Amino acid sequence: MSAPLRIAIYYNLPSGGARRALYNHVTGLKERGYILKAWRPELLDKQFIQVGSLVEEQEVDLPIQPEGTGYVSRITSHVTRLHKLMKDEPIHTETCARQMREQGFDFLFANTDRLFASPSIGRFFHGKKALYLQEPNRHLYESMPELPWIALGPEDYKKMGFTGIKHRTRKRLEQTAWKKQARFELENARSYDNILVNSFYSRESVLRAYGISSDVCYLGVDTDKFHDQGKEREPFVIGLGTIGPTKNVKLAIEAIGTIQTKRPPLVWVGNMSDDVYVDQMKQLATKLGVDFQIRKMVTDEELIDLLNRATCMLYAPRLEPFGFAPLEANACGCTVVGVAEGGVRETIIDGVNGKLVPHDPELLGAAVSNLIENPRTAYSLGQQAKKMVQDHWTIGASNDRLEAALLKVFR
Repeated sequence: MSAPLRIAIYYNLPSGGARRALYNHVTGLKERGYILKAWRPELLDKQFIQVGSLVEEQEVDLPIQPEGTGYVSRITSHVTRLHKLMKDEPIHTETCARQMREQGFDFLFANTDRLFASPSIGRFFHGKKALYLQEPNRHLYESMPELPWIALGPEDYKKMGFTGIKHRTRKRLEQTAWKKQARFELENARSYDNILVNSFYSRESVLRAYGISSDVCYLGVDTDKFHDQGKEREPFVIGLGTIGPTKNVKLAIEAIGTIQTKRPPLVWVGNMSDDVYVDQMKQLATKLGVDFQIRKMVTDEELIDLLNRATCMLYAPRLEPFGFAPLEANACGCTVVGVAEGGVRETIIDGVNGKLVPHDPELLGAAVSNLIENPRTAYSLGQQAKKMVQDHWTIGASNDRLEAALLKVFR
């Protein structure tokens, strides 16, 4: 019998669905008898689920320079910091790769990097290697709210006048740095034997950004943890994710604000937040008469309790690559009203485990209102949703897919 495959894991992930997905992957690989060890830089949020609780981890230093606060540094510090990171990150990953080789690891399983999406470690690990890429760097390839490459127009210059010199200078410096960053990330992505992605939508995103084909390897939900506890459903709506523009909290608040009768509270659970955006959303909710409740850094037990009591989840992010949160809700018997964009169209089937609605607050509000006023419909969809997760979206099925994908690369 051949010796078990030795798999080195690399990640630099914040709290959220991507780290939870990695935790589930590591759990599955460990159960299948693979020898595993993880490498990473220092974690920013150590309260969230820890891969290090499953396998031995090696922390390798990656210095990150803070942005300056002076007049000149406000113009140049972001660019300087980015250039420094593009020098320091390869030093960090080369150290990790050297340690992996010295310790006899056969295979590298890298994961999405919070700094550059595609980490550079693939360049330095001289063996078989795969990257699980949740998404390319969206800032470089999507309008958020517009593409970073777009030049300022004549009207922009007129509006800014003389005071716009600083802004124009910074934008030109940033665009030069972003071009170098895009090249850096592309070369990193090309260094892997295969890239695995979470949806067909993400496969198309990788193809658009990098010109590289990838394999879809769907994720799964821990149904032992996320499960229906049989609790009575209450008339409130849950939102889940970073409290920032990409999760489109604004649209969710506007949708609830269109409901004229039996307007439910919107309880938003998120580990990270943009403070300016949070203040704006609180003001918007007050203006529209929406009871907007924020819950930050809740435990898994608290999250699962909320998913077991909410009438539904409202999920409205812009071009979400996969849509992990709706499946967690479904596993708890909670139906989902989602915007029909991105990978969400692969995890939510209209009329089966939720409602898919165009990007329109009136239509979203109407779908939520229908579930609030018809709890039997919400319950029926929730039970169908739970069965769909049990049939198609379990961790076991996910790890079967991952193991097959990794062995395909190793052969």
